[in-house]
Amino acid sequence: MIAFVSGKVRLIRKETIVVDVQNIGIEVYVSNTSQYQLNSEVFLYTYQHVREDAILLFGFKDEQDYDVFMRLINVKGIGPKSALNILGACPAQEMVEAIESDDIKRLKSLPGIGAKTASQIVLDLKGKFVSVPSKNETSTNPVWQECQEALIALGFKANQLTGIKKELQDRTDLNTDQMLRMALNIIAKRNGV
Repeated sequence: MIAFVSGKVRLIRKETIVVDVQNIGIEVYVSNTSQYQLNSEVFLYTYQHVREDAILLFGFKDEQDYDVFMRLINVKGIGPKSALNILGACPAQEMVEAIESDDIKRLKSLPGIGAKTASQIVLDLKGKFVSVPSKNETSTNPVWQECQEALIALGFKANQLTGIKKELQDRTDLNTDQMLRMALNIIAKRNGV
């Protein structure tokens, strides 16, 4: 299996790029070809997909994208090309947050994903991701910290709170009770209650 590819981009096509690896052109499917430039150096984590009629290579600049892709292709009804299109429309961190917060509406908005597949993604992948730190991970709001502790005491898992954290951690105008009510309302709406 080919774990990664490193070399210069020699061709950019509609869905693929061709990477020159020691004078051998390796065609790699990528989520967005416009992020690559001719003759630029690239390092891609890769997944090799073998079918009866083809051997395809899928590449990712980021290891988190690779991890999310590998989990997506294990969901019934999602193949490698569909998973790549999904990641092209939704960054890996956002995808993890949508899954962990049961955001079916966000998942349904992705290309090729209907209600049934969105529910299947959440069912199969929720809780499977290690907490993925976001770029602004630190929260100094003590009210959010108390609210989070209360939600965990009510039986919610920490990874379920990832999606609402973005909306609530910067709200300094709320006390703990108000924030807790707001958090429960957001969770209920996302779950369709």
